[in-house]
Amino acid sequence: MSSHPHHGRIGPNSIIRIAEALAAQHGQAAVTEVFTAAGLPHYLAALPTMMVPEEETIALHHALRAQLGIPAARAVARDAGLRTGDYLLANRIPRSAQRLLKILPARLAARVLLKAIHGNAWTFIGSGVFESDASFPPLLFVTNSLICRGATADEPLCDYYVGTFERLFQQLVHKKAVVTETACAAKGDRRCVFAVRW
Repeated sequence: MSSHPHHGRIGPNSIIRIAEALAAQHGQAAVTEVFTAAGLPHYLAALPTMMVPEEETIALHHALRAQLGIPAARAVARDAGLRTGDYLLANRIPRSAQRLLKILPARLAARVLLKAIHGNAWTFIGSGVFESDASFPPLLFVTNSLICRGATADEPLCDYYVGTFERLFQQLVHKKAVVTETACAAKGDRRCVFAVRW
């Protein structure tokens, strides 16, 4: 399980990449509308550069679904996750580590990547819990997910995590990796489960 002294605070990508994806898909007016509805109008002037309270991310995803509807909100969240993955590859994962992962057999690379994700999970799960199973297909588990916390739906909602995980696995493990959320707390499941297949 993952824990960290910054419990309850997460990285600013959770806010920044939603703003980028929302602007790209629906325009700047939608960004203003959603961020205002989420109680985050201060980010319209300047996006965060430091860790943010997890409650802000929870509120943002609730507002995204309320303002756009679930299908459109899921598309924005997935795009934001892909953008987060791109940011991590460009700025947070050392090039030497990326080169090593790319030459390892896919299943071994998946094990190494899962260990790295586990070590940094506090930056995206806040007070949630991250676990994984490196057997095939690799499984990632998020208990008390920020993305769907407090939400109820007939479909999985954690597309932000899907996009982030998929980008990392495609770039570092196997180019045909696909991530699917197979269980979601929003549907009444105990935890959110993400399966990686290639």
